[in-house]
Amino acid sequence: MADIHPTAIVDSGATIGKGTKVWHFSHLMSTCVVGDNCVIGQNVYIDSNTSIGNRVKIQNNVSIYNGVIIEDDVFLGPSMVFTNVINPRSFIERKAEFRKTVVRQGATIGANATIICGIEIGNYAMIGAGAVVVIDVLPFALMVGNPAKQIGWVSEAGITLSFDTMGIATCSETGVSYMLENGKISQLSARDRSR
Repeated sequence: MADIHPTAIVDSGATIGKGTKVWHFSHLMSTCVVGDNCVIGQNVYIDSNTSIGNRVKIQNNVSIYNGVIIEDDVFLGPSMVFTNVINPRSFIERKAEFRKTVVRQGATIGANATIICGIEIGNYAMIGAGAVVVIDVLPFALMVGNPAKQIGWVSEAGITLSFDTMGIATCSETGVSYMLENGKISQLSARDRSR
């Protein structure tokens, strides 16, 4: 059963998974789906036709608009921003032009970052605080700046990776090794590391 603060508003039709906590002054619209064991911070807005996976942490003052898909284990930092229309005008109705945005498993989006609609953020990517993301982000990529540019790679644990001349890096926190090949990262199994 979800734990919903009395000041939160959950519209009829919203689906909230077991163990999820919804904090003060948040609003969950009808047809949104929120998974199990999530934390929805204070003053969060979750629009209709959105999907939030399991174990997602949404910090204070985040709005998740129609068309945004958040997979499992994602972290959304305080006051980060999603959009869903590429060229909004107050006097032109563009609800039929919403663009889908997908945040893949384990990704982190830092405080005050802005995600322009219609892109995909790859598994375990790390978006720095204040970044403005206007292009698709590769899995494990570290992105900073405005517009955001990739400055490196991170492990599943969020630790910056340093690759050797063979294209191998090991996470200093977990001991898991990664291979960089053709501009993409893959995790190495114990067998691969012993070769």
